[in-house]
Amino acid sequence: MAAPNADSANPWGSYALQLYASRKAPQPLGTVVFEEIEAKAKEKLKDCAFMYAGGSAGTNSTERANRKQFEKWAIIPRMLVNATKRTLETTIFGVKHSSPVFIAPIGVQAIFAKDAEFNPARAAQALGVPFILSTAASRSIEEIAKANGDGHRWYQLYWPRNNDVTLSLLGRAKANNYKALVVTLDTMALGWRPHDLEKAYIPFAHGVGIQIGKSDPVFMARYGKQPITEGDHPEFPYDPAKFDQGFVAGDEKIKEQIFFGMEWLKEANSGLFRSWEDLKFLRDNWEGPLVLKGIQRVQDAELAIDHGADGIIVSNHGGRQVDGAIPSLLALEMIMKSEKVKAAQAAGKFTVLFDSGIRTGSDIIKALALGAQAVLLGRPWLYGSIVAGQAGVEQVLRHTLADLDNTLGLAGFTSLDEVRGKGDEVITRLS
Repeated sequence: MAAPNADSANPWGSYALQLYASRKAPQPLGTVVFEEIEAKAKEKLKDCAFMYAGGSAGTNSTERANRKQFEKWAIIPRMLVNATKRTLETTIFGVKHSSPVFIAPIGVQAIFAKDAEFNPARAAQALGVPFILSTAASRSIEEIAKANGDGHRWYQLYWPRNNDVTLSLLGRAKANNYKALVVTLDTMALGWRPHDLEKAYIPFAHGVGIQIGKSDPVFMARYGKQPITEGDHPEFPYDPAKFDQGFVAGDEKIKEQIFFGMEWLKEANSGLFRSWEDLKFLRDNWEGPLVLKGIQRVQDAELAIDHGADGIIVSNHGGRQVDGAIPSLLALEMIMKSEKVKAAQAAGKFTVLFDSGIRTGSDIIKALALGAQAVLLGRPWLYGSIVAGQAGVEQVLRHTLADLDNTLGLAGFTSLDEVRGKGDEVITRLS
């Protein structure tokens, strides 16, 4: 199926009709149901690599709460509205996009698919969807920029311990046309994840997912090494036992991988917790939009405004960090009751994005109605990548946006501007 026509007023509306006309299941995934795609991804990997994506912190209670919170809200359809010509167009930081969906940053994709981060980067460019690259990527900043081509991309920072490395990463992102900086605040240390702990499963320690570090000139200069910006692609599938056995046997290449893995972990996942005052360093050294990811409290959203952030992503990391935390949609509802946040947003000085739990078009409408301006999609496209590579990512994006377009029209709206922040006019809380 071809990419949507950017000149069309409704580029996603024909997806369902094309599927019906084809007389076959949607390809290449064979389904549009999230749970079925998830099951296929789990079956394909058959090891703890899947749990690194699908698992969450503790008892998984936060992940479950994320989904349950969407069920507490219901859309109120309105009738006799001419929604034949409708649009999903969304403007973020002055840039018009064809939809309100961003590809969420997910790291260490070399454990999920052979082409790793290339899959979503290329899919995003093909469909005109903004892409966010993780610092924990298994491809370099430069390689992903090439793969994403003329696509719109942001860079997500896991804040390094040392300022010289931070400045180097920011400079590389800027030089490679990453438009915004997303600072993830909720992973100063790894969450308590029993499924990883019981297997001692940490790919970074074997040099998988540290490719942005190994391609950084400042970081590598510490060890008298040149950065590797091209071709450092970890072997797929990732086999932890092979690394451990090679290390014991004295394999020099594996020993070097493990050395740099541990050194980059000390740098980018050091356990150093930052303060609001530290944010000034990033604000002073990044000229574009600065977005804080992981905000859950009203007070933190207001502090983000005070400290010069251009926006926030209301997120609990898909439930992967704090077990028993509030669901992200509830956090959004609470934050958008702040008069300070609403005033800054209305004035165009502050952007509110949403992440954690989006699975369907109706989910997106609920998040937008509660005040988000756009959403990040995570696990759904990753599972598509696991099952069918770039084509799998593209199908997930297409069917998610088609679902959103269909639901928008059937609910009686012609644009997302009629939904955003309209609260009780669009949705209602179920008793």
